[in-house]
Amino acid sequence: MFKNKNSNNIEGKLMQETLNVKPKIGYYRWTICALLFFATTINYIDRQVLGILAPVLEKEIGWNEIEYGYIVTAFQAAYALGMLLVGRMMDLLGTKRGYSISVFVWSVAAMAHALARSALGFGSARFFLGLGEAGNFPAAIKTVAEWFPKKERALATGIFNAGSNVGAIIAPLVVPWIAVTYGWQEAFIITGAIGFIWVLFWWFLYEVPSKQKRLSKAEYEYIHSDPVEPMEKIPWVKLFTYKQTWAFAIGKFLTDPIWWFYLYWVPKFLHQNYGLSIMQMGPPLVVIYISADVGSILGGWLSSFFIKRGWSVNKGRKIAMLICAISVVPIVFASQATSVWLAVALLSLATAAHQGWSANLFTTTSDMFPRRAVGSVVGIGGMAGAIGGMFIATAAGFILELTKSYVALFIICGSAYLLALAIIQMLAPKLQQIELKD
Repeated sequence: MFKNKNSNNIEGKLMQETLNVKPKIGYYRWTICALLFFATTINYIDRQVLGILAPVLEKEIGWNEIEYGYIVTAFQAAYALGMLLVGRMMDLLGTKRGYSISVFVWSVAAMAHALARSALGFGSARFFLGLGEAGNFPAAIKTVAEWFPKKERALATGIFNAGSNVGAIIAPLVVPWIAVTYGWQEAFIITGAIGFIWVLFWWFLYEVPSKQKRLSKAEYEYIHSDPVEPMEKIPWVKLFTYKQTWAFAIGKFLTDPIWWFYLYWVPKFLHQNYGLSIMQMGPPLVVIYISADVGSILGGWLSSFFIKRGWSVNKGRKIAMLICAISVVPIVFASQATSVWLAVALLSLATAAHQGWSANLFTTTSDMFPRRAVGSVVGIGGMAGAIGGMFIATAAGFILELTKSYVALFIICGSAYLLALAIIQMLAPKLQQIELKD
């Protein structure tokens, strides 16, 4: 039998296609991403337990508003300190050991709240919780860099970062039930113990790609498919000589504390102003934090929408931030709301606008700085935000103790974003990438 020319060509093409078939990449890197997601979820659950139980603990322990402010300040101070230390720790110990230590420390500290019987005891537990929790995001970001090619890193980061919102939603549903059913001490013990379970999974499932036996050769090559680029680190001292660094840091310093205020004082506000028990405040808090999730997505989409319509990055980003800043303003009326759900609506709008603002504020770092400096600038901003959180916590304690009212605090919340945007505009009138001088 003879084969015609066309038949030979077809067979040749089939053989060539067979030889060119790419091996299946595999999905083990997404198992690692799932671990990061759960760690971040646990991080936020443990962080929120105190705020949710504050109305109960205030009666049980007998602290006043000023002492509660100091307790929250202890966490913020440790978190700011941790931001300076954990990056170096992750580099020295590696993500496997470094992340494990971080989660172990904050889990022990979370459970230690159950032993506290005074404001000093809670402040001490809070300090070590902040020190441990400061390691979560630096460790997770470093893990993403180790396990994902550049084209997937934004997606992986978005997935694990969603754990913070999931944790914020789960906590007000689960913590009150545990406290009412078993006691407030058990609420700290049970939620804190979850971290130890995570450490076991992390220790069993995680290794850097070069040591991971569960990783296929194809997936390993895919993870390392990007060309190697020298990434010389920029000293923080040098970055402080640029106005753009100060623009981002001051933006974080003024607005990050507002989010911390919501986490720790909104449950107390709902209890004191509307008489909600810890069991009753679950649904309102869930609505508030789901709104924050939606705001984060819409805020990022809004600036992208403007830029795609032909606006400059500077105009699109800042108009989106202005819309978010204006949307927060109605929060000044929250303390006069005639019903709990009207207050929840105002708080939901404010938290949604905050997350939309934050999504755009974070993006300004890549608008203004070359890639090799972005991580350091974000670290500076994170520390500035934590320091701002110390001030708002202390101020909130004194204001509430002296005035017994949230009016002044909500005025601060409503005005912080417009002030921050004005300062950003003065320091960085154009969002464009600068050239770092040697």
